Amino acid sequence: MEKLVELQQVTAGYADEVVLRNINFTVHEHDFIGMIGPNGGGKTTLVNVILGIIKPMSGSIIFHPESSDRRRRFIGYLPQVSRTDKKFPISVRDVVLSGLATGQRFMNHSSASDNERVQQVLAQMGIEPLANKNIGELSGGQLQRVFLCRAIIAQPRLLILDEPNTFVDNKFENDLYLILRELNKTMAILMVSHDVGTITYYVKSIACVNKTLHYHASNIISQEQLASYNCPIQIITHGDVPHTVLRTHQH
Repeated sequence: MEKLVELQQVTAGYADEVVLRNINFTVHEHDFIGMIGPNGGGKTTLVNVILGIIKPMSGSIIFHPESSDRRRRFIGYLPQVSRTDKKFPISVRDVVLSGLATGQRFMNHSSASDNERVQQVLAQMGIEPLANKNIGELSGGQLQRVFLCRAIIAQPRLLILDEPNTFVDNKFENDLYLILRELNKTMAILMVSHDVGTITYYVKSIACVNKTLHYHASNIISQEQLASYNCPIQIITHGDVPHTVLRTHQH
């Protein structure tokens, strides 16, 4: 498979604080990578480096445009819903349409094909009737659907999702992973999540980020592997009676 993004010896952080050190990481076409790790371990910093929001202190990040159709956006991004200002006066339709906007192309100059594409992705997420609603009227799950529409409308080569199962209803959480599996046929996916028990069923490989990065080329990761690089993860299982399985400890 062709490379899409390649990080070589990347060290990154904020001001004088180093958050990530010597990261080597490659995303290939059709990868479906689950990114896990403790809070403060650097997952968000790594995503910001790939998105170009922050520049590495050292090392390099290489994008491989030869792997990309110029008509498609290179990266689509689904942020956490909790970071969204729901008071901003904008409709669902315009939020989704903004995913097609470029420097020379604005929402008030949208074409018929743009509007048709908006209707397609809204229908795909089951929220077509919400097109004219203001985002402030939506539930967390509905808002997550809207921003996923925005992230995929330009058919990106790489889709990055930051805790996509936060603030969603149970039905959409189940639908979400099925949707992502279908999207993965045409784009690579990098998904940040704490829900190891669920994502390991769907992802193809795992990257554990905790100041540095350990990449596992499969979706199977043992407790011993997690412990070996100080990546504390609690795995939650679901059954007739919801319960949490904790690591063996002394009373």
